[in-house]
Amino acid sequence: MRATEAPARLHHLVTLKVENKAGVLVRVAGLFARRGFNIFSLAVAPTADERFSRISIVVDVESAPLQQILDQLNKLIPVVEITELHPAHALEAELLLATLEVPAEALAEFEGRCSDYGARIADRSSTALTVMLAAEPGELDRFESELGRFVIHELQRTGRIGLPKLTAAR
Repeated sequence: MRATEAPARLHHLVTLKVENKAGVLVRVAGLFARRGFNIFSLAVAPTADERFSRISIVVDVESAPLQQILDQLNKLIPVVEITELHPAHALEAELLLATLEVPAEALAEFEGRCSDYGARIADRSSTALTVMLAAEPGELDRFESELGRFVIHELQRTGRIGLPKLTAAR
């Protein structure tokens, strides 16, 4: 099922600060699998402190109570810190990369649409181009839908990442 066809669900972004050691991601993912929790998105990156990594997990809170998920994560030894971000209180983003064919007669219009979305053309050849957009997930859904007019050779999206909003949700 494509992201644009997914039913509306309540997702929460949980970020984990974990020890940067081999096998930690497998332990975290294994916890979710054993408990039957659905992971909507997963992203891992190092932190400024090389001893730790940050795991961002978008959790489908309809598949299991969020508190149950957090309690289980707290039991894992390599987990140092857990932060749960409700969608209304978080800034979330993903990255989309797509390689596609854009006919010469549609190139100027395509470049204009890319500009409208804040996307940029990252690579091009005589027959194809690769476009890149980092934005909130809904914006990527809309952009991906527009790309459907063209021949898409490859399309990849990362998992969501997020930070708490600096101002209160309105």
